[in-house]
Amino acid sequence: MKTIEFKPKLLSTLKDYNREKFMADLMAGIIVGIVALPLAIAFGIASGVSPEKGIITAIIAGFIISALGGSRVQIGGPTGAFIVIVYGIIQQYGIEGLTVATIMAGIFLILLGVFRLGTIIKYIPYPIIVGFTSGIAVTIFTTQIKDLFGLTTPEMPADFLEKWGVYFQSFGTIDLWSTLVGVLSIVIIVITPRVLKKVPGSLVAIIVMTVAVYLLRRYAGIDSIETIGDRFTINSQMPDPVIPALSWAGMKGLLPAAITIAVLGAIESLLSATVADGVIGDKHNSNQELMAQGIANLVTPIFGGIPATGAIARTMTNINNGGRTPISGIIHAVVLLAIFLFLMPLAQYIPMACLAGVLVIVSYNMSEWRTFRSLLRNPRSDVAVLLITFLLTVIIDLTVAIEVGLVIACLLFMRRVMETTDISVITDEIDPSRESDMETKDEHLIIPQGVEVYEINGPYFFGIANKFEEQMIRIKDRPRVRIIRMRRVPFIDSTGIHNLTMLCRTSKKEDTQIILSGVNEKVHTGLHKSGFYLLLGEENICPNINAALKRAEELIGTPQQK
Repeated sequence: MKTIEFKPKLLSTLKDYNREKFMADLMAGIIVGIVALPLAIAFGIASGVSPEKGIITAIIAGFIISALGGSRVQIGGPTGAFIVIVYGIIQQYGIEGLTVATIMAGIFLILLGVFRLGTIIKYIPYPIIVGFTSGIAVTIFTTQIKDLFGLTTPEMPADFLEKWGVYFQSFGTIDLWSTLVGVLSIVIIVITPRVLKKVPGSLVAIIVMTVAVYLLRRYAGIDSIETIGDRFTINSQMPDPVIPALSWAGMKGLLPAAITIAVLGAIESLLSATVADGVIGDKHNSNQELMAQGIANLVTPIFGGIPATGAIARTMTNINNGGRTPISGIIHAVVLLAIFLFLMPLAQYIPMACLAGVLVIVSYNMSEWRTFRSLLRNPRSDVAVLLITFLLTVIIDLTVAIEVGLVIACLLFMRRVMETTDISVITDEIDPSRESDMETKDEHLIIPQGVEVYEINGPYFFGIANKFEEQMIRIKDRPRVRIIRMRRVPFIDSTGIHNLTMLCRTSKKEDTQIILSGVNEKVHTGLHKSGFYLLLGEENICPNINAALKRAEELIGTPQQK
């Protein structure tokens, strides 16, 4: 077994680190820290926790992911993808339940990295990923309608359709001032990049709208615009670590939520790291990245934080502003810490409608509607997967969508493997020009009467094993010898071994001998360990088709024809 490797990217980047790189990382880190501030507050509030918990998550998780991760430029923190699942966990299990679920997710992520399963995430079909993200985007947008329009509503239901029912019933309570703040915030966020390339539009919107609302309250007497301070008590002190009470019953109930957090975190962080690799021309270590994500989600909730992962928008901001080593990510966490300790009380003046505008833009960017539309032109199976995942995420629950999505991914993988594996029957002669395992290639090999040759081309796992068994049943003739060519079988699973064992036993009862031809070393080892060769006999395992036909000749007593 290979030893566990723990090699943070930070260690390799420090070997040739210099003042020039530090200055680039310093500027990028400061800018990313400023960009992360409004997002951390917005994600925290939208997730159902207080605003400082979003910033604490960005500080602690951001530091750990940069210091211990497998990417040079990845920026970690709370993201929009977690809003739906975090809000649902809090509604059902409370803050302590969220803490336990996040710690469990951290352990799962560490195990994924330790057992080198980082690359498996890449095999999740693209329509499923787009279905997740688009569904999450619609859900985030839905949760912001109340604050965006300043609606006065009863307690909001968790169900998507019920939410919209409440909204339609409450649109008579719309607050025009809150609506104006929300709409102007969206306009500012959209326009700012065209004027100020380096300054994030969300920060400009928050500063402008916060000042405007403060002046309206103080000098115009307009106090209908709700602010963070109206809803939350701001705390600017780092909390003491608290280990939650862990019980088997509680952990068992939170297992699906923890798996959802882990899978979602793994997908988002590795996608972000992969995109970053393409921009900077580097290659991240996916298993190291997962271990860092796991440690971050193990530590952060102990200090009151929420789930965190790699954030592609902040990662790209880091790259675009010159960040090229994990030092920029560490600096971003330090900047956020300084803001948290010294400027956090000012956050109470930020209008909720402005934060809703920020999250509306986040949901629009997450929606990938152009990609979604283009995927609708793909094969019907891909369209079905896309729509099922999307609708489950929006209407039912993200946890259910993740579970069903992974099952669909497995079924699609098995289906496509089965489509690439075929079984052919040869009953007359073998053309040497198309063969790779014959001793001579100048003459055709004639298959003697009473001998059938079967060629399996592809993995011999449970789906193909059953397909092969069905083909055997359909053939009414009972030959004296069946040669099964396995030269193109890269692996065999337990169902395949069981299938061959049952075929061998049935054939013996029918006075038919099985011969295996061209078995590779990996398949040979599996069959040998299972005890299959004791049943078949070592003499019936042949290295190539020539030897197999000679063995068949011995069994039927007929000379091989050429």
